[in-house]
Amino acid sequence: MKKVYKVYKSDRLSDCSSEQTGVIKGEITPERSKSICNRALIIQALCDDDFKIHHISNSKDSETLQELLNSKHSVLDAGAAGTTFRFMTAYLATQQGSYTLTGSKRMKERPIGILVDALRSLGADIEYLENDGYPPLKITGTPLLKSKEISIKGNISSQYISAILMIAPTLPNGLTINITGEISSRPYLQMTLDLMRQFGINYTEKDLENNLAITISPQKYKGKDFIIEADWSAASYHYALAAFSSECDLKLYGYQSASLQGDSHIAKMMEAFGVQTAFHNTYIHLSKEGNVNPMFEFDFSDQPDLAQTIAVICAGLGLPGLYSGLHSLRIKETDRIKALQNELGKMQVYISKMPPRFSKTSDKEFFMQEGKAVIDLPTFETYDDHRMALAFATLAMFAPVKIIDPDVVVKSYPNFWKDLEVLGFVVEEVVENFN
Repeated sequence: MKKVYKVYKSDRLSDCSSEQTGVIKGEITPERSKSICNRALIIQALCDDDFKIHHISNSKDSETLQELLNSKHSVLDAGAAGTTFRFMTAYLATQQGSYTLTGSKRMKERPIGILVDALRSLGADIEYLENDGYPPLKITGTPLLKSKEISIKGNISSQYISAILMIAPTLPNGLTINITGEISSRPYLQMTLDLMRQFGINYTEKDLENNLAITISPQKYKGKDFIIEADWSAASYHYALAAFSSECDLKLYGYQSASLQGDSHIAKMMEAFGVQTAFHNTYIHLSKEGNVNPMFEFDFSDQPDLAQTIAVICAGLGLPGLYSGLHSLRIKETDRIKALQNELGKMQVYISKMPPRFSKTSDKEFFMQEGKAVIDLPTFETYDDHRMALAFATLAMFAPVKIIDPDVVVKSYPNFWKDLEVLGFVVEEVVENFN
């Protein structure tokens, strides 16, 4: 039996017109950034000084990472937490002892070979316990003395590079990482470096043609109390509600204009959908004032976690979209491109890969989205992916929707359903028959 939530705005129960309507008004404090939190937790574990992390994320990913870092067991289960698995792989390679690092069924399908190869080139002792290139892993901590320089492609998950960067200052010889080619999710890489710098780590950076070299000498992290800011990707779902509204007066607390998060770019992106953002000392204020662009085009290479939100916004408003930079979506919690195609297709909205000749001077893949959502009480699959549930639930602004496995949101935004209720939505569990 699958758990299903029916979600609708209290004043939109019977209207399925898919037209912008309704008021969004209220004050919300979304989840704290798990991306920042997970990096801070690894740095805390690597630091000899004691310090406190304030406003630790309540996300399942961050809770799992805390549990593993504090565990005395030799078998460590990261579950479905991809960031946790990757960060722990590098961390355990530097720690005394022998560990088995495993995860969920989906985690065992997500590649880890690039990170393992890089760590092995430094001298790490890591074995595959099932399939080569995939979890679970047996990791035996050993001094990483084999090399003080590695090369790694930039178009892989930035989490691989961040995992290595954070252990680099603790290595006896330090490390130079040569990142070749175009770098995916570069803001996440910069987030890691900025956090390391805040905790006393110095590094040098040489940006040469088709190559970025980051050199970190052996040094110690310096502890200091640290506050986690609110998660901008969590804010994106409230931006979607604002885009779908006819009037918006929404305050989101815990945000600041100078953010470590690349997803803070959502504030600028949403101007294309008529949503304006005013920054205040402790919160941002969203309002619906501007004009809506006739089409939305964006390269998600630096903000891949916003892709599902934007695709759903375009579907709800009936705007065509032209997207690139979606390559990393295939190795997330699910194949997010396929999942979007499946679920948007239920509402007569279609995402299609453009032929190669569409981009004659680039090897980028482009996807075109067309159609306006026909919302007639659809039941959306979530594919064990929190962002599918979070993004598609916002369509309840138009009419009732059903979300399968709604608890999946605990991975990044445990209080999401409660926050929707604060904004005037009804969230109720229903019985759904699945054949």
